[in-house]
Amino acid sequence: MPVLQFTARRLAALLALLVTACGLAVAATPATAAPRPLAAPGDSGDDGEGGSAALIERLEKASSGFVEAQKKLKASKAQQVKLAAEVKRLDAAIGPQQKTLDMIASQAYAAGRAGPMAALLSADSPEGFMDRAETLATIAADQNKAIQDLKSTREAQQKAKSAIDITVRDQQKQVTVMAKQKTAAEAALKAANQGAAASSSSDGGSSPDAAPGPGGSGCSKEDPTGTGGCVTPTLLHAYNEARADGFTRYTKCWRTQNSGEHPKGRACDFSSEKGTFGGDATGSDKVYGDNLANYFINNAENLDVLYVIWYRRIWLPSSGWKSYSGAGGDPSSDHTNHVHLSVN
Repeated sequence: MPVLQFTARRLAALLALLVTACGLAVAATPATAAPRPLAAPGDSGDDGEGGSAALIERLEKASSGFVEAQKKLKASKAQQVKLAAEVKRLDAAIGPQQKTLDMIASQAYAAGRAGPMAALLSADSPEGFMDRAETLATIAADQNKAIQDLKSTREAQQKAKSAIDITVRDQQKQVTVMAKQKTAAEAALKAANQGAAASSSSDGGSSPDAAPGPGGSGCSKEDPTGTGGCVTPTLLHAYNEARADGFTRYTKCWRTQNSGEHPKGRACDFSSEKGTFGGDATGSDKVYGDNLANYFINNAENLDVLYVIWYRRIWLPSSGWKSYSGAGGDPSSDHTNHVHLSVN
């Protein structure tokens, strides 16, 4: 009996230890896994621009080619307008010049019927001789000038018309380049299983007008977002214009990465929240992001925009909005917590 009591006591002690151990184990193991911390742009393994380095490089090249051709097309059209105005001016000048020449020729013909020499010899005094000689010289000089003026005008007219033909051919060339670059951009997206037609429900609306930028592609200006890096004059201008027009939430531009425009000082990430980069934007934060994306799109020409990424979509100058999701599957990779801007 004592042996049984001893054994029972030992079993009870062992059970108590097991219960305590199990309780500790249960306490040490959380009921649910801790939420994954939100990644900042660039932390999800896709360089923060939503796709592979190869995709970003192809999009950058295609968009840059499209934007440059678009600029040349615009300049060519402006030149054509100037040339057309010049042709119109020359056309208006030819009529009076031809009329003046015809009148002088008529006078010369009338005077020539008796002959210039006969007109001189019929003078009844030395003074009359000199007067007639001067008159004949003046008529001849006026006629030569009228001939030269008309000739110069006609030559300028032909030159302007030829220049118009050249600008039209250049425009056709730029249109072809733009079409080629559009195809290249969309092919790059398709190869990466991106680029389907995207909803445009958040598009449209008016935006403040941004002033044209100064140009310049070198990373020569201090990054105003405090990264310690540099930005181009074009990007600095776009950043300053956006802030001046009310888009003042948290922004980061330059950063070290293996591809894309951030390390070149040609891209910024604009948080849609008042704080740093958070979760998916909703409500007023989503409206803020929509408005900012539209601001860059509506001012794409003045700000030299290459592309805009926002809420699982990418906007290209050649193609408009296309679907575009990041490899990380998080708000920063999918750009649902910030607007990405890349400039030329």
